[in-house]
Formats: sequence, structure tokens, C-alpha cells
Amino acid sequence: MPQPWPAADIARMILEGFDDYREHFRCITDGARSRFEQAQWQQTQSASAARINLYEDKVSEVSQRLHQAFTDEVLLDVGYWPLVKSAYINLIDPRLDDELSETWYNSIFCSLFSHDLISDGCMFIHTTRPSLRSHERAAQTRIYRPEGHLADMLARIFAEYSFDVPYADLGGDLARLEAQLRENLPDWVCKDPQLQVELFSSVLYRNKGAYLVGRIFTQDEQWPLVIPLLHREGHGIEIDALITDEADVSIIFSFTRSYFMVDVPVPAEFVGFLKRILPGKHIAELYTSIGFYKHGKSEFYRALINHLASTDDRFIMAPGVRGMVMSVFTLPGFNTVFKIIKDRFSPSKSVDRATVIEKYRLVKSVDRVGRMADTQEFADFRFPLSKFEPECLAELLEVAPSTVEVHGDTVLIRHCWTERRMTPLNLYLENANDAQVREALEDYGLAIKQLAAANIFPGDMLLKNFGVTRHGRVVFYDYDEICFLTEVNFRYIPPPRFPEDEMASEPWYSIGPLDVFPEEFPPFLFADSAQRRLFSQLHGELYDADYWKGLQEAIRAGKVIDVFPYRRKCREA
Repeated sequence: MPQPWPAADIARMILEGFDDYREHFRCITDGARSRFEQAQWQQTQSASAARINLYEDKVSEVSQRLHQAFTDEVLLDVGYWPLVKSAYINLIDPRLDDELSETWYNSIFCSLFSHDLISDGCMFIHTTRPSLRSHERAAQTRIYRPEGHLADMLARIFAEYSFDVPYADLGGDLARLEAQLRENLPDWVCKDPQLQVELFSSVLYRNKGAYLVGRIFTQDEQWPLVIPLLHREGHGIEIDALITDEADVSIIFSFTRSYFMVDVPVPAEFVGFLKRILPGKHIAELYTSIGFYKHGKSEFYRALINHLASTDDRFIMAPGVRGMVMSVFTLPGFNTVFKIIKDRFSPSKSVDRATVIEKYRLVKSVDRVGRMADTQEFADFRFPLSKFEPECLAELLEVAPSTVEVHGDTVLIRHCWTERRMTPLNLYLENANDAQVREALEDYGLAIKQLAAANIFPGDMLLKNFGVTRHGRVVFYDYDEICFLTEVNFRYIPPPRFPEDEMASEPWYSIGPLDVFPEEFPPFLFADSAQRRLFSQLHGELYDADYWKGLQEAIRAGKVIDVFPYRRKCREA
């Protein structure tokens, strides 16, 4: 008599793998407090990269266990997988991280099957969670009421948010926070008897900072609230700022930042809480910001297919100079660009396809210090043919025929990355006034310096490879030539041996593959002489090889340089 198909056993093994992943994820995350208290900054960077790599490692482990436990005849019969999905739904119904477990299931399914077999019957293209959530949620926030005494309320907050390392000057910090609070909010708010502060119970950690995150609200209005904390080795913990501006808080949760480490018992509720204080953020970005980047990818995909289904938007080529390695297209009404690797690169490019993929994946695991756009990698995107402008599709088919294919009324994109859409810096400067030009060039130089401080050398620093965000920040987004700063050999151009050397078509000195001559930057970066002069005034040290060598020495000595995701007026004054 034939044995029943083991749908429940497969579903259970998938969920056991998810529990194993979540336990390791929690273990890395829970260590953030200790690393902050002990000022273990290099370990902090290592832990961040390890947590990102953990997901794919655990998916691979579960796939191997499934292949060991079941024959391919059983495991790879896609016709039975609706039964696995049904059994899995029953298992995850009572969970507090049920939406993440759906994404995990999808990852396991995709590791076993070709993307040609993806369907909502076999996996969770659309979530089943909202209609199934009936269990009670755990309280995740703390409420504080000043009742006319702001100073007392702030003291209560920091009595509860304490560390094994003492605050360096708690009294002075509290007095400064109270003054900032009164300065940031309208006068009537601080006197409102209904005023309350709500903070997420867990502290958020990232790089060298810890953050209290929540909101200030009355019966009628609310403001986001973020309080960054720093550990100054040998001095204790400082309360660095009090931030209530939505734009500033949005930048802290930016797609250009590394992911926070935070204990989140109920992810959907915390993301909902963040969404209330940052309504301009998509939930995909909020999930990603706290380390659940795979689920952020799921939410992004669902938003994309909903947008395509509900609008007349059509894909066009992205504005800007055409890339020599990547071809970039976009949807005008969807704030994202899609990047595919061309089949043939410009002769001036020495990289190959595998190297480009490696460099784009590298960006996921390094500290992006607010200056590199996060990416999501996708395979086998399928879009309706009707959603492409003919000129866009023709160009994609011409430059990347191995990646872009037309099958009937469907366009198949075999491999691509998505990034947040920005205004290319070169286009921004063409339409900017003098003040905007100065501000953008100031931030462009800061972006290069902060990337260098994080041990990243952009390689190709042309203006077209940087973008301007909606908050006016300059961000790098073209990664095919990035490398670690410590790999580069910064040199001065040797003096000419003879007068004829300067007239020769070839340099009179040897040049290695990793040699960089910063004094060559000005004409290379700026065709506009006025912009070139201004940038020299603002960031002329970037043209000096010794400047770069000094950064290399600091990084090799183990120094993790401070890069703050917020303005520090209180400390800079």
C-alpha cells in the first residue's frame, strides 16, 4: 500500500530550519549590547556581516537536510507542494514572527525549484497573514508621562535604560536633553497635560551607537523621537542628541545605512510602530533596516507587482549617462531602479561579469555609512510585455540579450539588482543654483571621505556614479570598481626625468593595477572649471596621496572611525 505523501514532515523540517536560523539571528543580535558596552567596534562590524550571511547559509543547510531525508521523486514533485504550504500555514498560525516564516518558506522552495515553477499555490507570493492573526501581541513599548515635569520624566527614562557601563555625565546630559526638547517642540506641547513619550522597549544598536526610538505625542499630534547614545572608551556612555525632526529620523533609518541590531519579539508590530512615526517609509525598507532584509525583499516584490497591476506605469530607461557596465531602467511612478549587467563592457573597463556580481554582493555586508545605496538581488523577474516602453525594451535586448528575453507576452529578466532611485549628481548640478552646487559638492566630498573611513574606495568617482536623495544627501551607487581602501596603492606622480617626458603620449613611470594618483583627480572629476575650483577649496586634501595613506594607516591600526547618521549641533557648538 503506498505511503501518504509526507507534506507535514517537509513543512515541519522547513520550520525547524527557520527556528534554527532565528535562534542564531537572535544570538548575534543579543550580543550587540555587550559589544557596545565593551566598545568592541571591530567585532561589531564582523557580527553585522555574519548576520547578513547567516540567512543564505541556513537556507543551504535546510535544503541539504531535505535532500537527505526525502528522495527527489518525493521532494521535487511540485504538484504536491500546495499540500506542504497548507501544512506549513497550520504550523505558523500561532507564531509572532509568522510573516518572516512565510519568506523563509519561499527561500527554501526557490532553493529546490526553478523559478519557472513559482506560483501562489506552492508558495507565498501573496501573504496569508493579515486575515489569520488572532493571537494577542506582546507589549513592546514603554509609556512615560511628564505631568508637567520634563526633567523628572527624562530621569525615569534613563533609569530604566541603563547599561553595565555608567553614564559619563547623566545630570549634564539630562539638562541638555530637556533644553533640546523644549527647543524642538512648540511651547504649548511641553505644557500639555496629555503629553506622553512612547519608546520601544529594546535598544537599537548599529556601528558605534545605541538608539532609543519612539515618539512624543499628545491627543492631536505626534513627533518621532530618537535619542542616540555613544560609548566613549574610558569615559562612559554619553547621551549624544535628541532628534524629533521626521526627515532627520528618516535619514537614521535610511537605505544607505547598515542594519540595526535590535531584539524584536513581534516584528510586524515594531515595523507598524516605525511606520506610524515615519509614514514616508515603505514597510519593505523598515523590515530591511532591522536586519530582516529577505522579508524586506518580499514586501518590495509585493509592492512592485501591486503597482504594475494597479497603474498604467511602464518601464523606461533611467535618466542619466548610460553606464559602461550596467544598464538601468525604472518605472516613473515607483521609486526604484533596476540594474542589469551588460553582455559587453566598454573597452576601458577591465572587470568581468563575475567580478561585478562579487562587488555588488560585497556592498551588502560592509558598513555603508549612509553613503552607499542598499541593493536587492533578484533572479527571473517576469513582467508583462505591455509594461515596457518599446524603446526601453529594445535597448535592454540589445545590450543584455543573455539577461533579457521575451517569451510571448512576458519579459523575463534573468538577473538584476534593485536600488532606490536618486537624481544623478551630474544632472542635479546642471539645474542647481550656486548655493545648491556648493552644498552638493560639500556633501560629495564628505561622501568620498566617509566611504574611505569605512575602508571603501569607490574607484570610479565620477559625478554620474553618485546620486542625490530626497533629503539632499549625496550617495554612491555604482559598485563595479569598488575595493577596500587598504588594497589601493596611493602614489604621487614622479617628477619628469627630461622635459620631453611631459610631452610624451605615454607616462614616463610604471603604473600597477592598484596604483592611484590623487593629483590627477581634478580634471578627471570636473569638466566644469568653476566646480573644480570650488571642490578644491572644500576638499582639496582628497588630491593629496598622503591624506589617503593616513586613512589607510588608521584602518590598519584597527581604528573604526566615527560617522554619525545625524547632525550633532549640540556637540559641535
